[in-house]
Amino acid sequence: MAKIAHEPVKRAMSRIRELSADEEARRLAFVRERALRDEVSQLNEARQEGLEKGEQIGLVKGEQIGLEKGEQIGLEKGERLRAEKTARNLIKTNALSDEQIAQATGLTQGEVAQLRAERQK
Repeated sequence: MAKIAHEPVKRAMSRIRELSADEEARRLAFVRERALRDEVSQLNEARQEGLEKGEQIGLVKGEQIGLEKGEQIGLEKGERLRAEKTARNLIKTNALSDEQIAQATGLTQGEVAQLRAERQK
């Protein structure tokens, strides 16, 4: 390094030696470097905390949507089972036609006919 002839590099090296020799300049450089590292650490921690919080919110919302959808499916299935049970009871009485049972239960005539066929087996 002592053999460097380029003047701007010599001046820069000289300035580095001066700053390195100055105790206050070294202390300030150390404090600046530590502050920069602390800032990066704080940003990384904040980012991680934000990701975790976002994930938790997403899980809660997803669970809520899943429960609502499951409840809706359960209600629809329950209504369907109730209509089929009512149709079976009406089929047992043998007092109504498939068309009348379909109108009363909300099932199709084909579904009523299928329930009637299942009963006769």
